[in-house]
Amino acid sequence: MVDSTDEKSEPVTGAFKSSRVINGHSMDFIGRNVLDVRILHRFGIIKDGIGELFGLDQASMRLGFDYGITKNLTIGVGRSTLAKELDGFIKYRPIQQSKGKRNIPVSVILVAGSTIATAQLASDAALTDTKHRIAYYSQVIIGRKFNDLFSLQLSPTYVHRNAVPATTDFNDTYALGIGSRVKLSKRVAFVADYHYVISGLDKDAYSNPLSIGFDIETGGHVFQLHFSNATGMNEKAFITNTTNSWGHGEIRFGFNLSRVFTMGKKKMAGELHP
Repeated sequence: MVDSTDEKSEPVTGAFKSSRVINGHSMDFIGRNVLDVRILHRFGIIKDGIGELFGLDQASMRLGFDYGITKNLTIGVGRSTLAKELDGFIKYRPIQQSKGKRNIPVSVILVAGSTIATAQLASDAALTDTKHRIAYYSQVIIGRKFNDLFSLQLSPTYVHRNAVPATTDFNDTYALGIGSRVKLSKRVAFVADYHYVISGLDKDAYSNPLSIGFDIETGGHVFQLHFSNATGMNEKAFITNTTNSWGHGEIRFGFNLSRVFTMGKKKMAGELHP
């Protein structure tokens, strides 16, 4: 007798516990009719010492709202205090990893987004036109959940800035993101998020953003505690504006808080949920 489960394909879910690894998008989705409210904080440099309370006296913040239109389509908007930047994105999954009769070894996700800096500039400052404040990015995420303990993804990323701050910079930047999750217990996982800038930036002036930390799941919340050399909290900001270096001890503590709310009909099995 043939086991009926062998005739079915089962989507692989839960590669990451959040729709973000730390800074970058993860291969997971929040689910249909789900609103994900995200509060992100990045504090100052730890080595500044007790005078700055090890960086806690300084903080940058991003408030974001992501909404799942379908289980494979998410849109989101956010606002960061850094440069008073607004950002928005669309995230689509054409291929989902599955097992069973139809085995698909990886998930493929497409992401596109845009940012605009709204900080007020002096009237005589250069590049005050709105078009000079806009940047765009596009990304392909290829990821696999190898087992219940380990997930890995690669994220080739392209960032275009309409204007750059220095003549040594380029409008187009190419980077390769690497994200990973190692499950430590039922509710705790170690996560790492790294973006290697291939071209488009002065390597003497900028650093590759690296963040490491822990996911802590508490019911409807996912709480991420991490350390990073990046301050920015969207792709344009952390890929093209990271100037601090792990090698120089310029490390910041930060956290991401994610709370999801069901806004409509009951979600499909396997989607992220409260």
